[in-house]
Amino acid sequence: MIKKLLLLLLALFAAAAFAAVDANKADQAALESIKGIGPAISGKIIEERKKSPFKDWTDMVDRVKGIGETNAATFSDEGLTVNGATFKGAPAKPAATAAKKDSAKAEPKPAAAEAKASAPNKADKKDKKSAKAATPPDATASAAKPAAAKASSAK
Repeated sequence: MIKKLLLLLLALFAAAAFAAVDANKADQAALESIKGIGPAISGKIIEERKKSPFKDWTDMVDRVKGIGETNAATFSDEGLTVNGATFKGAPAKPAATAAKKDSAKAEPKPAAAEAKASAPNKADKKDKKSAKAATPPDATASAAKPAAAKASSAK
């Protein structure tokens, strides 16, 4: 019997947690329970609502700065309603776009992998530096410099 009562209470709590929050009736805490709405936006909603209740989503989007069609769609998906209605504008985020981003993160780019493989490591760089230091400077190049200087001073 006690298990049934606890289960009933849990079911009621779960139903209340997923209940829609109406922008015309909710207090600041209820508005902030919607993902994406913080103290700033909830305050703006309440201030505009004090002037007059929102007629519909378009009215709310027009009057509350910081809420555009994208945010309105996101808030509606999270449970916010205006006069019991959900937002019927553009979807918050298309599922195809989110799937593309996830697959792009999962698969490394082939060009980046090839660049890492072909990049010389530190040991190769040290070998090249030591080879340059061991090679004597070209004698013909240094001899050409004084000859060129003598030719220009003779003119």
